[in-house]
Amino acid sequence: TFLFSLRGLAGSRTPSVPTSAPTAMAPAQRRVLIIGGGFSGLCVARDLKNHYLVTIVDAKEFFEYTPGVLRAYVKPKHLDALTFTLCPVIEGRMGCKFIWGEVKHLDGEDRVATIKPMFGEKVETIDFDYCIIAAGCNFGVFHKWGESLWFPTVHEEARKVSDWPHIDERFLEGRRRHILEEYHKLHDLNRQKAKMLVVGAGFIGVEWATEIEHFFPEIQTTIIDLLPHCLGPLPDGAAEYCSDYMSAVGIKEFYNCKYEPKSPEFWKRIELPDGADVEYVCIGVKASNYFMPTETLSEKGPGGGGWIIF
Repeated sequence: TFLFSLRGLAGSRTPSVPTSAPTAMAPAQRRVLIIGGGFSGLCVARDLKNHYLVTIVDAKEFFEYTPGVLRAYVKPKHLDALTFTLCPVIEGRMGCKFIWGEVKHLDGEDRVATIKPMFGEKVETIDFDYCIIAAGCNFGVFHKWGESLWFPTVHEEARKVSDWPHIDERFLEGRRRHILEEYHKLHDLNRQKAKMLVVGAGFIGVEWATEIEHFFPEIQTTIIDLLPHCLGPLPDGAAEYCSDYMSAVGIKEFYNCKYEPKSPEFWKRIELPDGADVEYVCIGVKASNYFMPTETLSEKGPGGGGWIIF
């Protein structure tokens, strides 16, 4: 900014010249909003933080290493190795901004996100230059909101119809309480020598069945899949290895088998004519992009659609 003398302001043709050359203002940094504080969101923030003003928004206060969460249900203290609180890491170590809240709507044309803060009753808006959606997915394909044990129930509308409404998994302590409840349930099932059905022999299903067998050996476990063998995407050698292991430890396997819980013939086929005491569905994924405009989402796809269209 140039400074003018009184004489110059009074009508002089030439303003006084500053004693030193003016310093040009640095261009404003672009603002990046990242929706989701999981693997992708944190990775992107780390790479962009030196070039942009980065803000991460997440509906829960903590990061959870999802691939390891099955072990936590059979060994609850393992949760400590899978989680950390987001705010100290994002703001303290990474130098980014963290908002604990749920994105309710995203307006790409006006570059505005509507967010409901964790401890606020009203929604707020935040504008951005770029937005990166790293919201992940859910795993309960038969639930409207994709609720399952494998990921915390954190969305406001999903919590209203949750199977565990008494627990608030937006808090790390709420997540811990849920895991402890399921652990005690498994402990009781083990004491009762209950019959368990695992639906889906993919990564999650096979791991869950073998974790149960190892930590709760009195539970009688059966696993089924529509494909001709377990671990469909993996090489045949891997599938054979896992199948041999499950057979050796007494886990019953049934393949080319469709899950039809209302059919008596289905239960007879898998040698559970009286049904199972407990069922765990471990198949597929479901979109978690509820905040996106309808026109940006697919009508079809895994879990009933709702995936972002490019």
